[in-house]
Amino acid sequence: MGARGRESYSIQSVENALDVLEALSEEEGEVRISRLSQRLGMNKTSVFRLMATFESRGYVEREDGSSKYRLGLSAYEVAQKLLSRMELLRKARPVMEKLVRSTKEAVYLTVPRTGEVLFFDMVDTTYQVKIVSLVGRRYPLETTAAGRVQLAFAEESDRPQLDEGQKLDLTRIHAQGFCQDTGTLGDGVTALAVPLLTKGGRLAGSLCLVAPDFRMSEEIIRDELAPQLVEAGTIISSKLGYVGHFLGGGVSPGRN
Repeated sequence: MGARGRESYSIQSVENALDVLEALSEEEGEVRISRLSQRLGMNKTSVFRLMATFESRGYVEREDGSSKYRLGLSAYEVAQKLLSRMELLRKARPVMEKLVRSTKEAVYLTVPRTGEVLFFDMVDTTYQVKIVSLVGRRYPLETTAAGRVQLAFAEESDRPQLDEGQKLDLTRIHAQGFCQDTGTLGDGVTALAVPLLTKGGRLAGSLCLVAPDFRMSEEIIRDELAPQLVEAGTIISSKLGYVGHFLGGGVSPGRN
């Protein structure tokens, strides 16, 4: 889609809101609404309403009784999440590329996102027969190998309410160090996933290998793919500061 097509979908009120936030971020200190209004060519009432909305959500803040605004903690938190994911991608990508050269299968970097798993990045298979790209897609955590392995290694407080069957499933996944499923990403599709952990054993995401069923026999998974995927997950986790180790497919926590 060209620039003309993109412009046709823009929403002026959202454009104005983003203009205000960007202008505020470029100011060295606190700033009054009149300054933003003059700089952006917007009327003061519109700027005031936008700032009031941002303030209610924590994206801007001001001292009690002050008419000067600055960026708030919510804006900082969003930026930190983005930087964290960029750091994860930077450290994971070379390992993913090496794993694909070895296995020849597609490997995804996935991250948790409010009850879902987001397929964030991919290094594609070298085979001609491949699964359509999943980058940008989201699935409920409990429905895919990538999500279930994240649940298995997440803090108890970060998990949704689970039934006994789901708890037993997560215990099994945690013990073996990886998760395998068939059909949840599409008919004839098998996925393997391992956790990615940071310092202190905190969950960062998961690494997920995806391939057609006919290339994923139990023997190949057991003897070739699962061990290599577990090793790749261990390497990425160590780059993220995790000092535990994987033993026989299971995870042995280290001292962090």
